[in-house]
Amino acid sequence: MAFLGLGWTELIIILVIVLVIFGPKRLPALGKSLGKTVKNVRDEMSGDGGGDAKDAAEDAAEEAATDAPQIEADVEDAEPVEVADDAKYCPECGAENPADNAFCAKCGAKLQ
Repeated sequence: MAFLGLGWTELIIILVIVLVIFGPKRLPALGKSLGKTVKNVRDEMSGDGGGDAKDAAEDAAEEAATDAPQIEADVEDAEPVEVADDAKYCPECGAENPADNAFCAKCGAKLQ
């Protein structure tokens, strides 16, 4: 029985080489990203990719956020920040905006 013209011994050799190159810790992430890629290609080919593209982008953003190094800051070591009296703060992201803005300059949320 052959898969894509390859026998079982060739497939096992390829899998061993992939294991050596990527290591056992990276294989689950590699399989997950390969599965998402195949799913996205199938959805786009069938024409149902409109809603799934947004889900894939959100998943990619979540993965990037979890892979990013976490930085802990000491509140005592932080320098004081001067705050304008007429500034508005975004209820979504907390960014400081000028008083005459109706929407947040950072995230676009409506300011109150």
